[in-house]
Amino acid sequence: MQTIEFKRRPKIIGSYSIVGPKEGQGPFGSFFDYVMKNDLFGEKTYELAERKMFEQAVMGALQSAGLQPNDVDLMLAGDLLNQIISSSFTARAFNMPYLGLFGACSTMAESLATGATLVDSGHFGNVICLTGSHFSTAERQFRFPLELGNQRVPTSQWTATAAGATILSLEGKGPQVVMATFGRVIDYGVVDVNNMGAAMAPSAADTLLTHFKDTGRKPSYYDLIVTGDLGKLGAEILLDLLEDKGIKLGLNYSDCGHCYYTRGQDTMCGGSGCGVSASVLNSYIIKKMKKGEYKKVLFVPTGALMSTTASQQGESIPGVSHAIVLEMGGV
Repeated sequence: MQTIEFKRRPKIIGSYSIVGPKEGQGPFGSFFDYVMKNDLFGEKTYELAERKMFEQAVMGALQSAGLQPNDVDLMLAGDLLNQIISSSFTARAFNMPYLGLFGACSTMAESLATGATLVDSGHFGNVICLTGSHFSTAERQFRFPLELGNQRVPTSQWTATAAGATILSLEGKGPQVVMATFGRVIDYGVVDVNNMGAAMAPSAADTLLTHFKDTGRKPSYYDLIVTGDLGKLGAEILLDLLEDKGIKLGLNYSDCGHCYYTRGQDTMCGGSGCGVSASVLNSYIIKKMKKGEYKKVLFVPTGALMSTTASQQGESIPGVSHAIVLEMGGV
Protein backbone atom coordinates (compact mmCIF):
# COMPACT_ATOMS: atom_id res chain seq x y z
CA MET A 1 0.00 0.00 0.00
CA GLN A 2 3.02 2.32 0.31
CA THR A 3 4.65 1.41 -3.01
CA ILE A 4 3.88 2.95 -6.40
CA GLU A 5 5.08 1.77 -9.80
CA PHE A 6 5.90 4.30 -12.50
CA LYS A 7 4.29 3.24 -15.75
CA ARG A 8 6.43 5.48 -17.95
CA ARG A 9 9.65 4.83 -16.02
CA PRO A 10 11.40 8.22 -15.77
CA LYS A 11 15.10 8.04 -16.59
CA ILE A 12 18.16 9.50 -14.91
CA ILE A 13 19.60 11.48 -17.82
CA GLY A 14 22.05 13.59 -15.83
CA SER A 15 23.98 13.28 -12.58
CA TYR A 16 26.84 14.92 -10.71
CA SER A 17 28.67 14.50 -7.41
CA ILE A 18 30.97 16.86 -5.52
CA VAL A 19 32.74 16.11 -2.22
CA GLY A 20 35.23 17.51 0.24
CA PRO A 21 38.91 16.46 0.48
CA LYS A 22 38.34 13.95 3.29
CA GLU A 23 35.57 12.28 1.29
CA GLY A 24 37.77 12.21 -1.80
CA GLN A 25 40.32 10.15 0.13
CA GLY A 26 37.72 7.47 0.91
CA PRO A 27 36.85 4.28 -1.03
CA PHE A 28 34.59 6.12 -3.52
CA GLY A 29 37.13 8.85 -4.28
CA SER A 30 37.80 7.80 -7.86
CA PHE A 31 34.07 7.81 -8.71
CA PHE A 32 33.21 11.37 -7.62
CA ASP A 33 33.05 14.02 -10.33
CA TYR A 34 34.81 16.72 -8.30
CA VAL A 35 36.87 16.73 -5.10
CA MET A 36 37.31 20.09 -3.35
CA LYS A 37 40.80 21.14 -2.22
CA ASN A 38 39.48 22.34 1.15
CA ASP A 39 36.17 22.59 2.99
CA LEU A 40 35.84 26.35 2.55
CA PHE A 41 35.82 25.96 -1.24
CA GLY A 42 37.14 29.51 -1.71
CA GLU A 43 34.34 31.08 0.37
CA LYS A 44 34.35 33.08 3.63
CA THR A 45 32.00 30.76 5.53
CA TYR A 46 31.15 27.07 5.49
CA GLU A 47 27.52 27.90 4.76
CA LEU A 48 28.56 29.75 1.61
CA ALA A 49 30.77 26.79 0.70
CA GLU A 50 27.82 24.41 1.04
CA ARG A 51 25.72 26.60 -1.23
CA LYS A 52 28.52 26.75 -3.78
CA MET A 53 28.67 22.94 -3.72
CA PHE A 54 24.96 22.79 -4.49
CA GLU A 55 25.30 25.25 -7.37
CA GLN A 56 28.18 23.31 -8.89
CA ALA A 57 26.22 20.05 -8.54
CA VAL A 58 23.33 21.60 -10.48
CA MET A 59 25.61 22.90 -13.24
CA GLY A 60 27.41 19.56 -13.45
CA ALA A 61 24.17 17.60 -13.73
CA LEU A 62 22.91 19.98 -16.42
CA GLN A 63 26.11 19.54 -18.44
CA SER A 64 25.87 15.78 -17.97
CA ALA A 65 22.37 15.85 -19.46
CA GLY A 66 23.20 18.38 -22.17
CA LEU A 67 20.64 20.85 -20.80
CA GLN A 68 20.51 24.54 -19.89
CA PRO A 69 18.98 25.90 -16.66
CA ASN A 70 15.85 27.07 -18.50
CA ASP A 71 15.29 23.50 -19.72
CA VAL A 72 14.49 22.40 -16.16
CA ASP A 73 10.83 22.59 -15.18
CA LEU A 74 11.26 22.07 -11.44
CA MET A 75 13.93 21.80 -8.77
CA LEU A 76 13.34 19.52 -5.77
CA ALA A 77 15.92 20.08 -3.06
CA GLY A 78 16.61 19.96 0.64
CA ASP A 79 19.47 20.00 3.14
CA LEU A 80 20.20 19.90 6.88
CA LEU A 81 20.44 23.61 7.67
CA ASN A 82 17.65 25.60 9.31
CA GLN A 83 15.06 26.67 6.73
CA ILE A 84 16.96 24.52 4.15
CA ILE A 85 18.81 27.67 3.09
CA SER A 86 21.40 25.95 0.91
CA SER A 87 18.63 24.56 -1.29
CA SER A 88 16.49 27.70 -1.34
CA PHE A 89 19.37 30.03 -2.15
CA THR A 90 20.54 27.67 -4.90
CA ALA A 91 17.06 27.74 -6.43
CA ARG A 92 17.19 31.52 -6.24
CA ALA A 93 20.48 31.56 -8.15
CA PHE A 94 19.07 29.46 -11.00
CA ASN A 95 15.62 31.08 -11.08
CA MET A 96 13.92 27.69 -11.37
CA PRO A 97 10.48 26.67 -10.07
CA TYR A 98 11.26 25.13 -6.71
CA LEU A 99 9.89 22.81 -4.06
CA GLY A 100 11.87 22.62 -0.83
CA LEU A 101 11.91 19.21 0.84
CA PHE A 102 13.10 17.97 4.20
CA GLY A 103 13.63 14.32 4.97
CA ALA A 104 16.97 14.80 6.73
CA CYS A 105 19.40 12.27 5.25
CA SER A 106 16.58 10.53 3.34
CA THR A 107 16.07 13.64 1.18
CA MET A 108 17.71 12.13 -1.93
CA ALA A 109 15.12 9.35 -1.99
CA GLU A 110 12.29 11.76 -1.14
CA SER A 111 13.22 14.06 -4.03
CA LEU A 112 13.59 11.14 -6.46
CA ALA A 113 10.24 9.66 -5.45
CA THR A 114 8.48 13.02 -5.73
CA GLY A 115 10.29 13.96 -8.94
CA ALA A 116 9.57 10.64 -10.61
CA THR A 117 5.89 10.95 -9.70
CA LEU A 118 5.68 14.41 -11.28
CA VAL A 119 7.58 13.38 -14.43
CA ASP A 120 5.64 10.12 -14.79
CA SER A 121 2.39 12.11 -14.67
CA GLY A 122 3.47 14.10 -17.71
CA HIS A 123 3.08 17.44 -15.97
CA PHE A 124 6.84 18.10 -15.87
CA GLY A 125 9.45 17.33 -18.51
CA ASN A 126 12.81 17.71 -16.75
CA VAL A 127 13.13 17.71 -12.95
CA ILE A 128 16.32 18.11 -10.97
CA CYS A 129 16.69 16.43 -7.56
CA LEU A 130 19.35 17.88 -5.28
CA THR A 131 20.68 17.49 -1.76
CA GLY A 132 23.88 17.56 0.24
CA SER A 133 25.56 18.32 3.55
CA HIS A 134 28.70 19.89 4.96
CA PHE A 135 30.60 18.66 8.01
CA SER A 136 31.34 22.09 9.42
CA THR A 137 27.84 23.56 8.98
CA ALA A 138 26.11 20.51 10.45
CA GLU A 139 28.49 20.21 13.41
CA ARG A 140 27.94 23.73 14.66
CA GLN A 141 24.20 23.59 14.11
CA PHE A 142 23.48 20.19 15.67
CA ARG A 143 26.38 19.64 18.06
CA PHE A 144 29.15 21.96 19.23
CA PRO A 145 31.34 24.76 17.88
CA LEU A 146 34.24 23.25 15.96
CA GLU A 147 36.70 25.26 18.06
CA LEU A 148 35.83 23.20 21.15
CA GLY A 149 37.39 20.07 19.67
CA ASN A 150 34.95 17.78 21.47
CA GLN A 151 35.83 14.12 21.77
CA ARG A 152 33.72 11.87 19.54
CA VAL A 153 32.04 8.80 21.00
CA PRO A 154 32.36 5.36 19.36
CA THR A 155 28.74 5.36 18.09
CA SER A 156 29.08 8.72 16.35
CA GLN A 157 29.37 9.29 12.60
CA TRP A 158 31.08 11.91 10.47
CA THR A 159 28.80 14.27 8.55
CA ALA A 160 30.00 14.17 4.96
CA THR A 161 30.91 17.26 2.99
CA ALA A 162 29.22 16.23 -0.24
CA ALA A 163 26.37 16.97 -2.62
CA GLY A 164 24.68 15.20 -5.49
CA ALA A 165 22.23 16.18 -8.23
CA THR A 166 20.07 13.98 -10.47
CA ILE A 167 18.01 14.99 -13.50
CA LEU A 168 14.88 12.97 -14.30
CA SER A 169 13.14 12.92 -17.68
CA LEU A 170 11.06 10.70 -19.94
CA GLU A 171 13.42 11.52 -22.81
CA GLY A 172 16.96 10.22 -23.21
CA LYS A 173 18.88 7.26 -21.82
CA GLY A 174 19.91 6.16 -18.35
CA PRO A 175 18.85 4.12 -15.34
CA GLN A 176 15.09 4.01 -14.93
CA VAL A 177 13.18 4.91 -11.77
CA VAL A 178 10.75 2.00 -11.64
CA MET A 179 9.17 2.12 -8.16
CA ALA A 180 9.11 4.12 -4.95
CA THR A 181 8.14 2.95 -1.48
CA PHE A 182 7.21 5.85 0.78
CA GLY A 183 8.24 5.17 4.36
CA ARG A 184 6.52 5.84 7.67
CA VAL A 185 7.98 7.76 10.59
CA ILE A 186 9.26 5.17 13.06
CA ASP A 187 10.48 5.95 16.58
CA TYR A 188 12.03 3.37 18.91
CA GLY A 189 12.74 5.94 21.62
CA VAL A 190 16.44 6.58 20.93
CA VAL A 191 17.50 9.91 22.50
CA ASP A 192 21.26 9.83 21.91
CA VAL A 193 22.12 12.40 19.22
CA ASN A 194 25.49 10.68 18.82
CA ASN A 195 23.87 7.41 17.78
CA MET A 196 22.03 8.20 14.56
CA GLY A 197 22.37 4.65 13.24
CA ALA A 198 20.26 3.22 16.06
CA ALA A 199 17.63 5.93 15.57
CA MET A 200 17.30 5.36 11.82
CA ALA A 201 17.63 1.58 11.53
CA PRO A 202 14.01 0.82 12.57
CA SER A 203 12.62 3.05 9.80
CA ALA A 204 14.86 1.37 7.22
CA ALA A 205 13.67 -2.05 8.41
CA ASP A 206 10.03 -0.97 8.24
CA THR A 207 10.39 0.42 4.71
CA LEU A 208 12.23 -2.65 3.44
CA LEU A 209 9.66 -5.01 4.96
CA THR A 210 6.88 -2.97 3.39
CA HIS A 211 8.61 -2.93 0.01
CA PHE A 212 9.09 -6.69 -0.05
CA LYS A 213 5.47 -7.22 1.04
CA ASP A 214 4.03 -4.75 -1.47
CA THR A 215 6.02 -6.08 -4.43
CA GLY A 216 6.26 -9.76 -3.55
CA ARG A 217 9.98 -9.58 -4.22
CA LYS A 218 12.78 -11.09 -2.19
CA PRO A 219 16.11 -9.40 -1.38
CA SER A 220 17.84 -11.68 -3.90
CA TYR A 221 15.91 -9.98 -6.74
CA TYR A 222 18.30 -7.02 -6.55
CA ASP A 223 21.94 -6.82 -7.56
CA LEU A 224 22.43 -4.20 -4.85
CA ILE A 225 20.40 -3.13 -1.82
CA VAL A 226 21.97 -0.03 -0.30
CA THR A 227 20.82 1.99 2.70
CA GLY A 228 21.80 5.60 3.18
CA ASP A 229 23.90 6.36 6.22
CA LEU A 230 23.18 3.90 9.01
CA GLY A 231 26.89 3.41 9.57
CA LYS A 232 28.46 0.28 10.99
CA LEU A 233 26.26 -0.02 14.09
CA GLY A 234 23.02 0.99 12.36
CA ALA A 235 23.58 -1.51 9.55
CA GLU A 236 24.10 -4.29 12.09
CA ILE A 237 20.89 -3.29 13.89
CA LEU A 238 19.00 -3.31 10.58
CA LEU A 239 20.16 -6.84 9.80
CA ASP A 240 19.01 -8.01 13.24
CA LEU A 241 15.60 -6.31 12.92
CA LEU A 242 14.98 -7.90 9.52
CA GLU A 243 16.11 -11.35 10.63
CA ASP A 244 13.61 -11.14 13.49
CA LYS A 245 10.94 -10.77 10.79
CA GLY A 246 12.27 -13.63 8.69
CA ILE A 247 14.11 -11.53 6.10
CA LYS A 248 17.82 -12.12 5.66
CA LEU A 249 19.85 -9.73 3.55
CA GLY A 250 22.74 -11.30 1.67
CA LEU A 251 26.05 -10.12 0.25
CA ASN A 252 24.13 -7.79 -2.08
CA TYR A 253 23.40 -5.49 0.89
CA SER A 254 25.58 -2.56 1.88
CA ASP A 255 25.30 0.82 3.62
CA CYS A 256 26.71 3.99 2.07
CA GLY A 257 27.76 5.46 5.40
CA HIS A 258 29.52 2.28 6.52
CA CYS A 259 31.58 2.16 3.32
CA TYR A 260 32.13 5.90 2.84
CA TYR A 261 35.41 6.27 4.73
CA THR A 262 38.36 4.00 5.46
CA ARG A 263 39.18 2.80 8.97
CA GLY A 264 42.22 5.03 9.04
CA GLN A 265 40.11 8.17 8.58
CA ASP A 266 38.85 7.96 12.17
CA THR A 267 35.13 8.46 11.56
CA MET A 268 33.98 5.99 14.24
CA CYS A 269 30.85 4.31 12.75
CA GLY A 270 31.25 5.88 9.31
CA GLY A 271 29.61 8.68 7.37
CA SER A 272 26.27 10.46 7.74
CA GLY A 273 24.48 13.45 6.23
CA CYS A 274 22.40 14.06 3.12
CA GLY A 275 25.54 14.11 1.00
CA VAL A 276 26.50 10.49 1.68
CA SER A 277 23.75 8.70 -0.26
CA ALA A 278 23.40 11.58 -2.75
CA SER A 279 27.06 11.47 -3.77
CA VAL A 280 27.27 7.66 -3.84
CA LEU A 281 24.14 7.44 -6.01
CA ASN A 282 25.29 10.10 -8.44
CA SER A 283 28.74 8.62 -8.82
CA TYR A 284 29.37 4.97 -7.99
CA ILE A 285 25.85 3.52 -8.39
CA ILE A 286 24.85 5.29 -11.59
CA LYS A 287 28.24 4.70 -13.22
CA LYS A 288 28.11 1.00 -12.31
CA MET A 289 24.59 0.74 -13.73
CA LYS A 290 25.57 2.39 -16.99
CA LYS A 291 28.41 -0.12 -17.32
CA GLY A 292 25.94 -2.96 -16.80
CA GLU A 293 27.54 -4.13 -13.55
CA TYR A 294 24.30 -3.44 -11.65
CA LYS A 295 20.97 -3.89 -13.39
CA LYS A 296 18.55 -3.76 -10.45
CA VAL A 297 19.23 -1.55 -7.44
CA LEU A 298 17.14 -0.85 -4.33
CA PHE A 299 18.25 2.56 -3.00
CA VAL A 300 17.09 3.21 0.58
CA PRO A 301 18.37 6.46 2.19
CA THR A 302 17.55 7.00 5.86
CA GLY A 303 16.87 10.17 7.84
CA ALA A 304 16.80 11.19 11.51
CA LEU A 305 14.03 13.75 11.96
CA MET A 306 15.58 15.61 14.87
CA SER A 307 16.15 19.24 15.75
CA THR A 308 18.42 20.82 18.33
CA THR A 309 15.42 22.21 20.22
CA ALA A 310 13.60 18.90 20.41
CA SER A 311 16.75 17.07 21.52
CA GLN A 312 17.47 19.64 24.24
CA GLN A 313 13.92 19.15 25.51
CA GLY A 314 14.48 15.41 25.83
CA GLU A 315 12.50 14.29 22.79
CA SER A 316 13.38 10.99 21.12
CA ILE A 317 14.63 10.85 17.53
CA PRO A 318 12.12 9.66 14.88
CA GLY A 319 13.42 8.14 11.67
CA VAL A 320 12.12 7.91 8.13
CA SER A 321 13.28 5.99 5.08
CA HIS A 322 12.11 5.79 1.47
CA ALA A 323 13.04 3.16 -1.10
CA ILE A 324 13.70 3.74 -4.81
CA VAL A 325 13.93 0.93 -7.38
CA LEU A 326 16.38 1.65 -10.17
CA GLU A 327 16.74 -0.59 -13.20
CA MET A 328 18.90 -0.40 -16.28
CA GLY A 329 16.48 -0.94 -19.12
CA GLY A 330 18.07 0.81 -22.08
CA VAL A 331 16.24 3.66 -23.83
